[in-house]
Amino acid sequence: MKLVAITGSIGCGKTTLANIVRGLGYAVYDVDAWVRKIYNNKSFLSELEKLFPESVKNGVADKRYLRNIVFSDKEKLKKLENIIYPILNAKIKNIINKKAKDNYVAFLDIALLFEKNWDKYCDIIILADVDYNIQKQRVMKRDNVSAEDFDKINNAQMSNSYKKYLSDIVIDTNKPFNILKVELINIIKDLEEN
Repeated sequence: MKLVAITGSIGCGKTTLANIVRGLGYAVYDVDAWVRKIYNNKSFLSELEKLFPESVKNGVADKRYLRNIVFSDKEKLKKLENIIYPILNAKIKNIINKKAKDNYVAFLDIALLFEKNWDKYCDIIILADVDYNIQKQRVMKRDNVSAEDFDKINNAQMSNSYKKYLSDIVIDTNKPFNILKVELINIIKDLEEN
């Protein structure tokens, strides 16, 4: 198996690229979806409530409250990551171990690829990139957050300019869908042939 990461900072178009690839019939492992499942796990919620007592209400994580806490305090963010990321790391390793001998290209849709050192598992890294102002507007509109909240979230991630340096392929996502699709088809064709 050739494992290809699709990554990018919040609002840069990573999910759009992953959805195009999924629409082309390729396996795409969505790490954000794994995180959503974790937040529905009772043992995780119990652990979360111990760390952040006000973050769980009626058996449901209050993600907005949690986001305000952890993106304002790096130590609290680290505590949260210490209970989430070992679970995600195990899932990635499990996929690699199960599919290692398969002869196909699979994709990992993952935001914090470099921050969590998961790039070591990937053969190729595709970075979704976009102008900072477009990125900010996308996130504010999509997630209904203020400019200040966007900055807190964005500043907790590695800069996209540094991610460009670490990536194999960079795709500017400020293009029509059909152009992005053609770009990805050509990239994947190249990956399959080499």
